[in-house]
Amino acid sequence: MPSSHNRVRLLSRAARGKRGQTLWRAVDLTWKSSARRGSDPFCRGLLVLVVLATIQESARVTAADLSPLEQLGKQIFFDKNLSNPVGQACASCHAPEVGFTGPDSEINLKTGIYPGAAPGRYGNRKPPSAAYAAFSPKREFDQKEGTWSGGQFWDGRMDDLVAQAKGPFLNPLEMNNASAADVVTKVRDSNYRALFEKVYGAKALNSPDADEAFDMIARAIAAYESSHEVNPFSSKYDAFLAGETTLSAQELRGLALFAGKANCTACHPHQKSADGSYPLFTDFTYDNVGAPRNEKNPFYRADPAVNPDGVKYRDLGLGGVLNEKEQHGKVKVPTLRNVAKKPHPQFVKSYLHNGTFKSLKEVVRFYNRRNKTPEAFGPPDVEENVNREELGALGLTDAEENDVVAFLETLSDGWAVPQAVVSNEPEFPAIAPSNQTRGDHFQGARDVIRVVRFRRVVEEASRSSDIRPQ
Repeated sequence: MPSSHNRVRLLSRAARGKRGQTLWRAVDLTWKSSARRGSDPFCRGLLVLVVLATIQESARVTAADLSPLEQLGKQIFFDKNLSNPVGQACASCHAPEVGFTGPDSEINLKTGIYPGAAPGRYGNRKPPSAAYAAFSPKREFDQKEGTWSGGQFWDGRMDDLVAQAKGPFLNPLEMNNASAADVVTKVRDSNYRALFEKVYGAKALNSPDADEAFDMIARAIAAYESSHEVNPFSSKYDAFLAGETTLSAQELRGLALFAGKANCTACHPHQKSADGSYPLFTDFTYDNVGAPRNEKNPFYRADPAVNPDGVKYRDLGLGGVLNEKEQHGKVKVPTLRNVAKKPHPQFVKSYLHNGTFKSLKEVVRFYNRRNKTPEAFGPPDVEENVNREELGALGLTDAEENDVVAFLETLSDGWAVPQAVVSNEPEFPAIAPSNQTRGDHFQGARDVIRVVRFRRVVEEASRSSDIRPQ
């Protein structure tokens, strides 16, 4: 169980970013300074409680740490008036409470494929996570390795976040706007126009060149998607790497399997970089893992103008973008950060690029047993280029599959001290009253403050860890 001093550090992670780091330094200095002065432990405890309350407030208003450009991007990201017809925002398919991917449990369970703004229209893949996408490099070919890496979307068709942000606005299967000018007009009529003009200038939305203003819109979204709010590095595993918590025995077994027998690190690096950066759990390369067809994908039954192949449609991924047979069926390796993040335990997420699996257990089992029991999963959607060397016959037991899942569950952002940890009295140093009178007067109040206030702070910090649209 963490010490009281370390508990404060853990809570400061709920207020991740510059504000959280500043608060932690304040706590650290307060504790050490008071100790050096030999101040009364009771007073030291009260000082820490004051700082905890400040952390509580910080977790609630983390959005204030966003720059004006990032704040603008957030407003656009959550604006449902920017589609045709209105009703769909970027966040409709990339919501923070699920790690910036699809937030509808029923859709995830039934198909995993999300509808667009226009009735009856669907995409062909599940929404990728927008979290940590900012770290993906531009798509490039490694001559030495003979592999592609980088880019945006599952198929890498866009180089960077700015280009990616423009795509859904004009895609008839997504937000369905007819032109960039239409999007600019809607932003001009929005309640955040003043913020837009503060960032880009008073005449930014009145430019005769709509593409210029459209580029500004996309750059704002890219800025938000690059912010600490979308990429907080605030998982339990991050705390573990920082030496601020420990993993359970099952989680440690899962980590050992992840880096060893399960061979997950072949595509999902799990260690800090040489410069101390936290792992992204993807190498941004492309692979065909042999994902079976998702027979419930509504794209198979789309209008022939959208999908002329009908039920015979195959998702060629990167190969379709490059028109190269050697890349058929390959999609970008996703980050595993937030892969288990859910708003509640009963929530269903969908997995792989086509949403065919509905739990991490299914995914791990598929990677583990695909080659041994192919009948349990069905044939690959794209038969060529399936990776049969690094996965498909891992030899994991059922218990080991569960261990890997347990480790993957440590990668969800917004981790805070669990309630089980704070259900007992926090481990502040023993507080002995300096005299009997003081002890008589303050003992009961002290117990209440120590238990109730600390628990309240933790609960509030936990609830505030995901920033929702305002």
